[in-house]
Amino acid sequence: MNTDAIRTKETGAVAVEFALILPLLLVLLFGIVEFGLLLFNQQIITNASREGARFGIVMSDPGRTKSQISAEVEKYCQNNLVTFSTTPGVVTTDCEWTTGSGFQDLTVTVEYPYSFLVLSDFHVGSFNFGFGQIQMQARTVMKMEAEL
Repeated sequence: MNTDAIRTKETGAVAVEFALILPLLLVLLFGIVEFGLLLFNQQIITNASREGARFGIVMSDPGRTKSQISAEVEKYCQNNLVTFSTTPGVVTTDCEWTTGSGFQDLTVTVEYPYSFLVLSDFHVGSFNFGFGQIQMQARTVMKMEAEL
């Protein structure tokens, strides 16, 4: 059998194989990027809750209010969160003081709805593999060692 005849039969095989694998590779690539951003933003809201708690326990006269702590957390998030969504999620902050054994605990909770950019509405035929929106949360508790 002639080897040239065999080669001419396989001329488009590589292009067809690449066309079959390309969507899978793109989903894998975007998945790595999107979950990397998800983990990065989780770290940012964790740091924001720490910054808010630290801001709240530092002694000042008068003491810091919940709205001041929330403003500090939102400022930190606005400067550091990475999102490509057309409607950025709203950062919600909850502050709560609890008293126990002479000291006060300040609990700062930060919530952020993370929306995926590419993987939010990923459809293959009639199957939906999209992740939609994930509600991320971070909570920090710090002690205030002086009376308010």
